[in-house]
Amino acid sequence: MKKFLIISILIIFLDQLTKDLFTNKHFLFINYTTNTGAAFSILQNQTLLLTIISFLVAIFIFFLAKKEKNLQIPLAFLFGGTIGNLIDRVSLGHVRDFIDLQVWPIFNIADSFNVIGVAILIYLVLKKEK
Repeated sequence: MKKFLIISILIIFLDQLTKDLFTNKHFLFINYTTNTGAAFSILQNQTLLLTIISFLVAIFIFFLAKKEKNLQIPLAFLFGGTIGNLIDRVSLGHVRDFIDLQVWPIFNIADSFNVIGVAILIYLVLKKEK
């Protein structure tokens, strides 16, 4: 569980640091924006609902990580990403995004770790089924 917590804290710190550094910046692949919705801007202006869902997901991930020792790294990625965006929702009422690849919706470090965590979990589940 120690590894889970350390990775999660590092992700949260990196996410919040980069969001602070790139607030209102626009250059190269940095294009600061805010999002009151979820992924791909769905559920716009549903901050309370998304905050509750994020909180419940974080609790679920935390207890799952305690139980599933072999999944702690991808679960730490998901936990850190979820908490990183939850901090924004609670403190600002929106999520700060800034990475703009021009071919994909603008996202942030927390979103990146959520996607990587899910990809690793899918890989491990498929690998286990074989």
